[in-house]
Parts: sequence; structure tokens; C-alpha cells
Amino acid sequence: MANTSQPLVKRLRHALVLAEKIQALEAELSSILGQSGATSSTAAAVLSTRKTRKKRNLSPEAREKIAAAQRARWARFKKAKKGA
Repeated sequence: MANTSQPLVKRLRHALVLAEKIQALEAELSSILGQSGATSSTAAAVLSTRKTRKKRNLSPEAREKIAAAQRARWARFKKAKKGA
């Protein structure tokens, strides 16, 4: 029975090491940002301050060009399937 708990103990120890590393990194991040106390919301605050990517719009001509190319691809596919 002791052999089956061995991997579980190793995994728990590994999880503990990871949790300690996360806490250390959060503390370092808090010290960089000038906040007292490390929280998981600190990382969320940093991520939320990033600029969001502006949505790119296609012109109607570009949309039509893409649609025509897709129709041509489907036509070739259907032709090949019909001939086979």
C-alpha cells in the first residue's frame, strides 16, 4: 500500500514547490508595482492595463475578393469530387 501513495506524495510536494514559487513571484510583482501584499489580482491588474488590439476592418472590395477566392476553391473541390 505504501508504494501506491509514493507518486501522490511526490505530486503533492511538487505542487507545494510550485505554490511557493507562485507566491514568491507575486510578492516580487507587488514590490515592482509598489503595492503592499501579494494577491492574485495583481497579475490581473497588470494584464488589464495592456492596450487592447484595435479591431481591423476590411473594405467591401477586400471582402468580395476573399469571398470570390473561397467560392473558386469550393468550385475546384466540388469539381474534383464529382470527377472522382
